[in-house]
Amino acid sequence: MKKLHLVLLVAIAAVITILLSFMGDLSTYETLATAKLKEGKTVTVIAKLDTNYKPAIIYNPLKDPNTTTIYVKDSLGNAAKVVYHFEKPMDMEKSERIVLKGKMKGDVFDITSKDGILIKCPSKYKDDPKAASNNLTQN
Repeated sequence: MKKLHLVLLVAIAAVITILLSFMGDLSTYETLATAKLKEGKTVTVIAKLDTNYKPAIIYNPLKDPNTTTIYVKDSLGNAAKVVYHFEKPMDMEKSERIVLKGKMKGDVFDITSKDGILIKCPSKYKDDPKAASNNLTQN
């Protein structure tokens, strides 16, 4: 076997190893039901505030400024309590969707990372289609 072939084989093996290591970081979106099946494993869930709970967001900065509790519902109607170990994100009440990245612990979705919640706010053109079309024609 020539030296060039040996170097190419080593390079291919290195590329495959690097690609496999990155595949562990790839995540798919789960439902709350499948997240419960993967208890203790970090998952990403798309949900919205569950308006059946009053209040849907519990945050008391005087009592505990580092804990926000919210109640969410996924697209299949599964509900869960979410404990976010940081201050309440701004405009959470206005959100259409909330992307949660954390772990299920029993019936509670636990988020210990500061970037574990991503708020998807409604579009500013949602209620005014004329404004959206005007913006497109101006560009």
